[in-house]
Amino acid sequence: MATRQDVSFTSGGDRIAAWFYPGEGPHDPPRPCVVLGHGFAAVKEARLDAFAERFAEAGLPCLVFDYRHFGASGGEPRQLINVRHQRQDWAAALAYARSLPGIDPERIGIWGTSFGGGLALEVAAHDSGIRAAVLQVPLVDAFATGQGEGLRHMAKLALAGLRDLAGALLRRPPYTIPVVGREGTLAFMSTPEAEPGYLSIVRNAPSWRNEVAARIVISLALFKPARLAARVRCPVLFIVGERDAITPADVTRRAAARVRQARVISLPEAGHFTAYLGDAFEQVVAAETAFFVEQLGARTTTADAAKSSG
Repeated sequence: MATRQDVSFTSGGDRIAAWFYPGEGPHDPPRPCVVLGHGFAAVKEARLDAFAERFAEAGLPCLVFDYRHFGASGGEPRQLINVRHQRQDWAAALAYARSLPGIDPERIGIWGTSFGGGLALEVAAHDSGIRAAVLQVPLVDAFATGQGEGLRHMAKLALAGLRDLAGALLRRPPYTIPVVGREGTLAFMSTPEAEPGYLSIVRNAPSWRNEVAARIVISLALFKPARLAARVRCPVLFIVGERDAITPADVTRRAAARVRQARVISLPEAGHFTAYLGDAFEQVVAAETAFFVEQLGARTTTADAAKSSG
């Protein structure tokens, strides 16, 4: 298992909890660094450690963080997704990574999954210093994603969001709804794969809670990172699940087509959560590791290079 350190930095006045993986193998400073951010209402223990460990074993230092209001990070109220805050958290994480001793600030990669993949796409569009990005089943158009749940479900979510916003104006605690639920229930994700898939990746994440402040649905409707795809200048690796009902493959591929240096790996039988576990994880993490090693110039041992290439 790769060595890691508990670290923290500040974003918006709140403490951000993170892990830093120095990276294994024979490497000399300055070194590259990969910054990893999770998806919708997730925490770093929900399999981000598995990806970071493999990157670190290949000689790639990594920084993995929890967003404000979630996991071990600060921020009140809890379980609140604020898109502006999470963008600031990404910026703070990148600034911290670039400040670390021995890290080359000009060799920074980013890795985002699901909602975090959409945020990472925005980061790549705005931050010209990013050298490479991996976007795993990214949410690139929230409205298109919501349509997959059906108009009735979207209407129920909107009403819940308005109720939460009204409560916030009266300084009441957030009105929360489940992150995932069974098909037909009121939850942000209730496609057939959502509940079993999400629960499969949080088995070792005791801080994760299946609830989120409903107000996010109002701002999420305008979340469309795909609009920025043409502004991305760094190489980007897209991971697409062909049976993904949460971030549809065709929507992701259209965004990838607008990125100048895009590569797409298609997983024919994969849903939204398939890439986190089992054989699909092994396939995906090997490809992602090889991509980062190629783009960031990490030095690996012979054994590490063989593992990364699968």
